[in-house]
Amino acid sequence: MHVPDGFINAPVSAAAGVVAAGAIAVSLRGARRELDERTAPLAGLVAAFIFAVQMLNFPVAAGTSGHLLGGALAAILVGPFTGVLCVSVVLLMQGILFADGGLTALGVNITDMAIVTTVVSYAVFRVLVKVLPRGRRTVTVASFAAALLSVPAAAVAFTLIYALGGTTDVSIGKVATAMIGVHVLIGLGEAAITALTVGAVIAVRPDLVHGARGLRQRLKLRVNGELVDAPTPTAPVAARTSRRALWIGGLVTSVVLAGFVSYYASSSPDGLEKVAADQGIDQKAKEHAAADSPLADYSVKDVADARLSGGLAGVIGVGVTVVAGSGVFWVVRRRRAPGDVTPSSTAVENV
Repeated sequence: MHVPDGFINAPVSAAAGVVAAGAIAVSLRGARRELDERTAPLAGLVAAFIFAVQMLNFPVAAGTSGHLLGGALAAILVGPFTGVLCVSVVLLMQGILFADGGLTALGVNITDMAIVTTVVSYAVFRVLVKVLPRGRRTVTVASFAAALLSVPAAAVAFTLIYALGGTTDVSIGKVATAMIGVHVLIGLGEAAITALTVGAVIAVRPDLVHGARGLRQRLKLRVNGELVDAPTPTAPVAARTSRRALWIGGLVTSVVLAGFVSYYASSSPDGLEKVAADQGIDQKAKEHAAADSPLADYSVKDVADARLSGGLAGVIGVGVTVVAGSGVFWVVRRRRAPGDVTPSSTAVENV
């Protein structure tokens, strides 16, 4: 889904950049209410994990692959405002260091991959957790559905952007059909990864999952023949692992995925690349400004061994992303206004 330079004309790319900048400004303010000393480190880790998993292209059809977008995962784990920032940090690192996603198209990519996926997925998630029975399973099911829908939503968003500023004369109907069709399949992979990851975090630290707050099923007591809510326990439920252990485990997992497992990822073009080649919308694609970067195309320059080169690039990417993301979220948390409501200042029920 990373849009390269040349797909979208300059005026629409600039307009998308304005939209992206505005959304990031709003998200920086909103993230102050979502982050505290417990969740800020997790947000940096989420960004690094998304970077790592995006390196794991999985086959979805003949000659086509897909990868995680991450908007739903980030929004559910750390909140929608922080989620936009997480994916934006990943896209920025990918564009500058790895020549993945055009620099002039950065606004398009943030709008499509960070904003649309986060907004759509979190809206779907909140609706589902309100109508489904409260509990841990509900969060996992809602995560699956939200992630599934977020990917074709991003495909629709790209089609609309292309309709406004595409640089080639291709039928929008053909682009829409091809994009939505393949990204529904990619959405299944996105949904599975998101649900498994959210479920894993809930199993050990439900109090750190933004989307799981306040979802515990209240106990009922029969008083004088009527069912009433039981008093909320004042003692917190003991966590199964410490925040430090969770963070270290998540970072090690990210390093392993990016540094080792990524070598076995599908080499087929992803959904957008395949559609662009088939429909001819890549005719005016431009070479990336960072094509000569030492880490371009997720390989370390002058390292001949492909496995070692790609693995080193992945590990470097995880490290840079977790440092950049953690730095951003540390600053956001430090700039929190005295009146901002944060997770630690409100009652949190464990699922």
